[in-house]
Amino acid sequence: MNFHPGRWRQWACAGGLAALLALMASAAHALTPEQALAMASGGSADRAEAIAQAVTAPDADARTAAFLQALADDGVKFTEDKVFMLEGDGYVDPATGAAAEPPEDAEDVVNNNYMREEIAAGIAALQLASPDAAVRAQAAASLEGRTDPAKLPLIERALAAEHDDNIREALQRVRASMLLGSDDAAQRLAAVAALADIQTPATKALLNERLRDEDDAGVKQAIAKAIAAIDERLAWGDRLGVLFTGVSLGSILLLAALGLAITYGLMGVINMAHGELIMIGAYATYLVQVLFQRYLPDAFGWYLVVAVPASFMVSAAVGAALERSVIRFLYGRPLETLLATWGISLVLMQGVRSLFGAQNVGVENPAWMSDGLAVLPNLMLPWNRLIIIAFAAAVLLGVFWLIARTRLGLFVRGVTQNRAIASCMGVNTARIDTYAFALGSGIAGLAGCALSQIGNVGPDLGRGYIVDSFLVVVLGGVGQLAGTVYAALGLGIAGKLLEGWSGAVLAKIAVLVLVIVFIQKRPQGIFAVKGRSA
Repeated sequence: MNFHPGRWRQWACAGGLAALLALMASAAHALTPEQALAMASGGSADRAEAIAQAVTAPDADARTAAFLQALADDGVKFTEDKVFMLEGDGYVDPATGAAAEPPEDAEDVVNNNYMREEIAAGIAALQLASPDAAVRAQAAASLEGRTDPAKLPLIERALAAEHDDNIREALQRVRASMLLGSDDAAQRLAAVAALADIQTPATKALLNERLRDEDDAGVKQAIAKAIAAIDERLAWGDRLGVLFTGVSLGSILLLAALGLAITYGLMGVINMAHGELIMIGAYATYLVQVLFQRYLPDAFGWYLVVAVPASFMVSAAVGAALERSVIRFLYGRPLETLLATWGISLVLMQGVRSLFGAQNVGVENPAWMSDGLAVLPNLMLPWNRLIIIAFAAAVLLGVFWLIARTRLGLFVRGVTQNRAIASCMGVNTARIDTYAFALGSGIAGLAGCALSQIGNVGPDLGRGYIVDSFLVVVLGGVGQLAGTVYAALGLGIAGKLLEGWSGAVLAKIAVLVLVIVFIQKRPQGIFAVKGRSA
């Protein structure tokens, strides 16, 4: 486990160390000059042993805690027979607190990484006596994985005084880890049995480390069995992790392809600028974030609520303008449409480079999208991915309701199936074309908004999804929303499964080959159009 003195300074600022010092202020000054000198000078092993003895002493006091903090902050000097601790604006004797100016020949205490870990562990050990449960919990967590039995007396005292069940459980894990370094084989066996029930990657690493140094055959056998049991449990976390990653990728492909399912699947327009419409939605999200940071910093956590409709409207407006100015003159001419939209995609990318620069811009997650949901010891489901999956499902339901249950959806389906009859019935087909294209473009903008929450936003953002979007639409069946869902999830899960076996590049090639073979056998996709629609 890595420690850094900055972490302990943060705890002190938060009141953890201050509360500990206040609690210990009434105790006798147990820190002696000899102890302070032993902790500040000499070899790393001797200093570590002195720190362990100081923090495990029954009468460890406020001066001990303050001195360890000064060591962590590089605020200690020493001579051959005396130590000086920086406190406030001057130096003091660490044992008495009396002012003491270090001589010119006093040396600074230099801490290597090993000593910083030992000092940090000593501070954490003392913080187990804090009245603040949060500080005690954090201290116990920081001590997990340490195998030095020298601090066992302090852990035993903390266990005897602790009433919080969660902290007691953490301390039991710390105790088991420390017993793993005991000279007594029976204690090591007991530690292995206790750690076998803590099936986490950190515990496995701890047991593997002990297995390399263990010379007792019985203990080695117990460690090997414990590692095998942990591996079996962690394997399920790995499998579920791959499945979740595949569903997450599938939801992103679904968002990216859903707009194309309308513009290409329903309208038959090969829009090569679809990826750039996704990019525009991402940049719209970035602009909303910048506005909130500048004008509404207190409400920054809600910027995404505004960014979702903003990204939809901006991309829809660009799509409507594109349909009105170019696409409407190219219906029924797929090759010209493809070339024109490809040129437009280049223009849009260069326009974004001119406005925002060629470098990627960062979009921050709101606080409520940070962290994740711990399902298993080695499986953490990030909140941003979970929310994107839910968002993709909501967008899918919204599009289905719009196409199947509204007047606009009825007109879109009518114009798609038979433009001449729809026109004879009084439907303004040109306007419906614009509305449908704007809808597909707006959904692409929503995809860009979602993608901005899991990666950087740049001018080339859309290029990574245009090919996959067409694959999803063609594989699912042109004009079939249900097929788009199955194809997106299928490609996402298949891609992640193959990645673990062959790597990312070969997995993408394998997925493409599988799609080509499937299309050769079933040209109309997963869901073929039937009846009069065919």
